[in-house]
Amino acid sequence: MILGTNAEAFDNVPCSKRKLGTFSAVFLIFNRIIGSGIYATPSNILRSAGSVGVSLITWLVGALIAACGTAVYIELGTGLPRSGGEKNYLEYIYRQPKFLSTCTFVAYAVIMGSATANSVVFNLLHALSISPSHINIRITAFICLSSICLIHGTHLTWGLRLQNTLGLSKLIVVSAIAISGVMCLMGVTWFRVREEYEQPRNFDSWHRIWEGSGTGINAFVAGLYSVIWSFIGYSNANYALSEVRDPVRTIKKAAPSAMLAVTAVYIFVNVAFFAVVSRDDILGSQQIIAALFFRNLFGPMTEKTLSFLVALSTLGNLLAGQFSQGRVIQELGREGVLPFSSFFASNKPFNAPFAGLFTQYIVSCVLLWGVPVGDAYLFLISLSSYSLTIINTLVSGGLLLLYTPSYRSWKWNPPFKAFKPVIVLFFVSNLFLILAPLVPPVPESKTYDKLPYWSHSVGGFAVSIFGIAYWYVWSVWHPRRMGYRLERAWTLQDDGVSRFVFKKVSGS
Repeated sequence: MILGTNAEAFDNVPCSKRKLGTFSAVFLIFNRIIGSGIYATPSNILRSAGSVGVSLITWLVGALIAACGTAVYIELGTGLPRSGGEKNYLEYIYRQPKFLSTCTFVAYAVIMGSATANSVVFNLLHALSISPSHINIRITAFICLSSICLIHGTHLTWGLRLQNTLGLSKLIVVSAIAISGVMCLMGVTWFRVREEYEQPRNFDSWHRIWEGSGTGINAFVAGLYSVIWSFIGYSNANYALSEVRDPVRTIKKAAPSAMLAVTAVYIFVNVAFFAVVSRDDILGSQQIIAALFFRNLFGPMTEKTLSFLVALSTLGNLLAGQFSQGRVIQELGREGVLPFSSFFASNKPFNAPFAGLFTQYIVSCVLLWGVPVGDAYLFLISLSSYSLTIINTLVSGGLLLLYTPSYRSWKWNPPFKAFKPVIVLFFVSNLFLILAPLVPPVPESKTYDKLPYWSHSVGGFAVSIFGIAYWYVWSVWHPRRMGYRLERAWTLQDDGVSRFVFKKVSGS
């Protein structure tokens, strides 16, 4: 594989098929990171941190780790500017045995691409004054998933427009929240906390800022774990680089811009929440922190408005996630290792990777309707997150390997290089995310009701067994048994997309 700056021709994708510019790439990342969590997660972080000051420090540490991850993926994306993300990086770094990394990644890609959890969060029912139930929540999620598959799979341009519009709207909304909080902190008349609610004193003095600190290292680690996950999505544009105009230049601009916007949003929205809602009110309430914020400033009748904003934010997150995951399946089809690879690699009939999008849609719907609420559902959600951590660890560790003497002959020299300490910090943070769930939780914070707390961790590693088994049967056992070997060559499909094909050649 040749590295270079002529990324337009890197993977033989014609320029006419590159529809994404810097604006779309920025919101592909921004939309993927910021979903519904910003409206609820700060409450959980405060409970772990104990004080407002430690809570804000936790968010800053998480932002630093996310910046490291962003730098790692910019380096890999500029070195291998092709859709597929981690698939490409694992293939490039872990070349032996042949095709093993690709086959193993197939199993992880299907799990990590599921949109089931976020589709359930997309809940317009409260905003429409409809009482939620297990059935109508799932029906709403099903309609949401179906609509996303159709618009991204059949009308690429309109899907991007909707995605970018929701991203811009989301940025405006969270900016308005941040500004409202700052105005309240400054004592502006129209942005004062209503008299019937507890007046916040979180920033009244240095002592107030740090009041409640000292919850312990375990609680801080738990909070940091949640913050790190709140930043996941910085690699989202890497999954679609084959559709980005001038991808090397674009990813170098879009990824930092998106992450700066995300970090600013997280920090200033947290400050806004703490400026409007007292620490005791946050810790003692069963409501999400955003609901308390809207109640304190604008009255209790704004709950439906908040529900609507959360739903729109979630929809933007889903659109960005599924847009990218459909490209991952298409890239796996282009590698030729999947059954019916030509089907998955094709852009027919709507000039979009409909087959990849539909595959993820089917998986998400099966999990939506087939998995009951409870331990099984929580297990699958946690399994998806843990699988991503394993992949990130392999990718960042592999990037470090490329700078060792043993790999010097590969001449890894991308247009952008992350500082080595940055790569190390990202690698260590992912090791932390792998090891933290293996530590027994305190009795009052059980992960599952009946399953062992380590179930999803073991399951994350067990997923690789399916990929390894498929690789062994397809590329080793069956060729030996039938007396042929596999040879791979490029071919150009009639829709203008190139892909690998495997030919069975007689002889050992």
